[in-house]
Amino acid sequence: SLLRSSASFIDTFAGHRYGNLAHFQYLYRIETMQSTAMHSQFTRGHGRMSLAENPVRRTRLARASRVSRVSRGSRYPGHIVRVVAADFPKPDFESSKPFQEMAADSAWLRQAPRPERPLEVVIAGAGLAGLSTAKYLVDAGHKPIVLESRDVLGGKVAAWKDEDGDWYETGLHIFFGAYPNMMNVFKELGIEDRLQWKTHSMIFAVPDSPGEFSRFDFPDIPAPLNGVVAILSNNQMLSWPEKIQFAIGLLPAIIFGQSYVEAQDHLTVTEWMKQQGVPARVNDEVFIAMAKALNFIDPDDLSMICVLIALNRFLQERHGSKMAFLDGAPPERLCKPLVEYITARGGEVRMKKGIKDIELKEDGSVKQFNLLDGSSITGDLYVSAMPVDIMKKLMPEPWYKKPFFSKLDKLVGIPVINIHIWFDRKLTTVDHLLFSRSPLLSVYADMSTTCKEYYDTEKSMLELVFAPAEKWIGRSDEDIIEATMGELERLFPTEIAADQSKAKIRKYKVVKTPLSVYKTVPGCEACRPSQKTPIDNFYLSGDYTKQRYLASMEGAVYSGKLCATAIAKDWNDKKGLPARLFAEKELEKA
Repeated sequence: SLLRSSASFIDTFAGHRYGNLAHFQYLYRIETMQSTAMHSQFTRGHGRMSLAENPVRRTRLARASRVSRVSRGSRYPGHIVRVVAADFPKPDFESSKPFQEMAADSAWLRQAPRPERPLEVVIAGAGLAGLSTAKYLVDAGHKPIVLESRDVLGGKVAAWKDEDGDWYETGLHIFFGAYPNMMNVFKELGIEDRLQWKTHSMIFAVPDSPGEFSRFDFPDIPAPLNGVVAILSNNQMLSWPEKIQFAIGLLPAIIFGQSYVEAQDHLTVTEWMKQQGVPARVNDEVFIAMAKALNFIDPDDLSMICVLIALNRFLQERHGSKMAFLDGAPPERLCKPLVEYITARGGEVRMKKGIKDIELKEDGSVKQFNLLDGSSITGDLYVSAMPVDIMKKLMPEPWYKKPFFSKLDKLVGIPVINIHIWFDRKLTTVDHLLFSRSPLLSVYADMSTTCKEYYDTEKSMLELVFAPAEKWIGRSDEDIIEATMGELERLFPTEIAADQSKAKIRKYKVVKTPLSVYKTVPGCEACRPSQKTPIDNFYLSGDYTKQRYLASMEGAVYSGKLCATAIAKDWNDKKGLPARLFAEKELEKA
């Protein structure tokens, strides 16, 4: 009875607030609790219900498991029912073909023939690519030694604590259901509960209506029907003729898949739209925001392959576009478990061990990595999991004569700026990633609402991606914050003013990455190298290497798995060490 009455109250509240119960699909944790008072005062939060006197952090609990407790608890005097909105449950992506394919790849590495002895594989870089490579190498029976130049894990997902103990990150990192390798990593590490899944929606700011948002809500039906319904149900951003022309333009990608997608690398987004007869307003309303979110540049520069890869995954996978936030800073909540997994199985991760240069043998293979501290390290095999720009800088001169390496010149990192602003009050935001559709900002989120680590019921902390950043990377932090506040005034007109006459900034952090992921302009796809190189004891790992995903967290993790797979296939069946290195080690012993 209590459950039914509570549900009725929630439905009434949700219907009044949202006008559509499809927007209020949160699960509820229902439990009994001792109280001296016989009533509770419910208050309205940002996408959640809580006791006014006792706000509760959201947890992921199943509805059914709580029903019996409610029934039993209601029999005891002095107990009342508490209903707390929770994050959405983990999507059932484990039944999808991509997830199962990647799970099979992981299983192959665990079951691969054991090498005669573990090969020592020296890996430069402790970002997601380097840690993923090491993780799957220990699965395959080898001993990775990961070298990181900085004192923080994560590479492009690095984060630091400020003087107050608050985290600030390199970027606003979102985990999609269409990340099968990343989802497998979370499962293999036993940390799936660290992902905070949100409603299956894509939410855009409305430039002509400050303070308002336009939503694409995906119903829980098979793909691509869920995407079709989401697009057709939104009449605010696109007209029906525009939707139809957009859908017709996407048909080849849906029908022909990856082969068609990769064949579009010679076109920018705007060139592809003209070729397919897609209205220009689709670019203004959707693609500008998507381009800046995917690669931090505008559609006039971005290769269409980037957008099509994302759309192809979103349209063909039921939960592909569903998003999750990590429940804390990536170095602690994702990278640290990877390091623990690696070291527990014999691998090593060494911090503050930057590479000075790669020393070669006479035959052009790697002799050793020379480090910035004056020491050197040798191994059986070597892997660069460094960003492409650093790899090019450290590349030995003789290698540049090989087309495999010289083509890397076309892959150039793009500048990115990530901003954190702590305000003196709670803003009216949404528990989700938001596409700003701003000339200066890409995406943003109120991390005090979306993420457990930053949860605060009284004050907001906005994390924003400033893009394109090429013209701003050299500007002062003060200039960047001033420009950002001007944009936020448009997004939050009733709560934020550029002069801080409304919400005031308590503090801010501006994190500049001069060379982030490679700039995905037309013609880059053919320049992405495989993980196996022409050098017999040297391999590559990194989101820029050849794999079917974007230069993203998923691409980095997948590249590490592909690198480990290449090593296992090349060496696990061989007897003894590579002949030249074996002879060298025997001489050292003598």
